[in-house]
Amino acid sequence: MLVLITYDVSTQSAEGRRRLRQVAKQCVNYGQRVQNSVFECVLDATQCAKVKSQLMKIINDEEDSIRFYYLGNNYKTRVEHFGAKASFSVEDVLIV
Repeated sequence: MLVLITYDVSTQSAEGRRRLRQVAKQCVNYGQRVQNSVFECVLDATQCAKVKSQLMKIINDEEDSIRFYYLGNNYKTRVEHFGAKASFSVEDVLIV
């Protein structure tokens, strides 16, 4: 299923900036960045639970927020993109 992960981490302190880097680093492990604090991730239920658990351990509930949007398996007709930063399909093979 496609899961959209969005976050807003306070960067007012060095600790907040560290949390921001950690959240982004975890999200990169599971999907592609489509905007500064937005990731598209194709996950199964186990992966989804794992990334959610990892991210919840990183954020500070009183200063930060994170959202998970579950778009399901038929997401291709639900996502439109316009403008700069054209993305690739999250299910295509990626050669690095």
